Amino acid sequence: MNSIFMGPAARAIALLPDPSYTDATNLAIANLRSLDFFQWYLVPIYLLVFYIYFNEIEKRNWNVVLAGLAFWGLEWFFEILNGIFLYVHGTSAIWTAPADSALIITVGLNIEITLMFAFMGIVFAKVLPKDRKMKIMGIPNRVFLAFLNAILCAITEIGLNRWDALIWEYWWWNWYNPILIIIIGYSLYMFFSFWVHDMTSMKKKIAVVSTMYVIDIVFLIVFMGILGWI
Repeated sequence: MNSIFMGPAARAIALLPDPSYTDATNLAIANLRSLDFFQWYLVPIYLLVFYIYFNEIEKRNWNVVLAGLAFWGLEWFFEILNGIFLYVHGTSAIWTAPADSALIITVGLNIEITLMFAFMGIVFAKVLPKDRKMKIMGIPNRVFLAFLNAILCAITEIGLNRWDALIWEYWWWNWYNPILIIIIGYSLYMFFSFWVHDMTSMKKKIAVVSTMYVIDIVFLIVFMGILGWI
């Protein structure tokens, strides 16, 4: 079985199941960054992501483009933290996506998820009203849409969890207690993305998004490439 970087803990010592890990964690580690599961559907999805971004670039919708990149960058940051949580806790990550993927990148992130998040922020940014001060049901529209979108995303994740495609092991992050999934899992993405979208200075937008990606790259180099924690 091929792999890009071994991690976590040298693929649980050459793929031997670790009794301290959950079954889902052992399965995710066994499939981690294996190149054996390529699927051709990745190619049109990649093209779709590029089409979506180039379409917004052609229209010079820089606010939307940078909001989408901010959303994706924060997703990578949280996925890295999720992998670190597994290493530190030693039982399970907060969320695990163990199988049924063309490529599992970290225990909680597969190639299909990251491609979805790559343009997910653009979708949410495009429905933002131009008037930032407009209220919906008496609530500032950014706040209303952030929580509405977060709730819809959490409902989708609950469906994935009930199909055993996305595994949750902890009571404080589960289908019957979705508060943290809504607040941390998605509303933070929305608020960060909307914040970048609404910045008046293009230089500040680029600086914030660039900083997010620098942090992600440094963390990946350190925690995946050097330490092998994720």
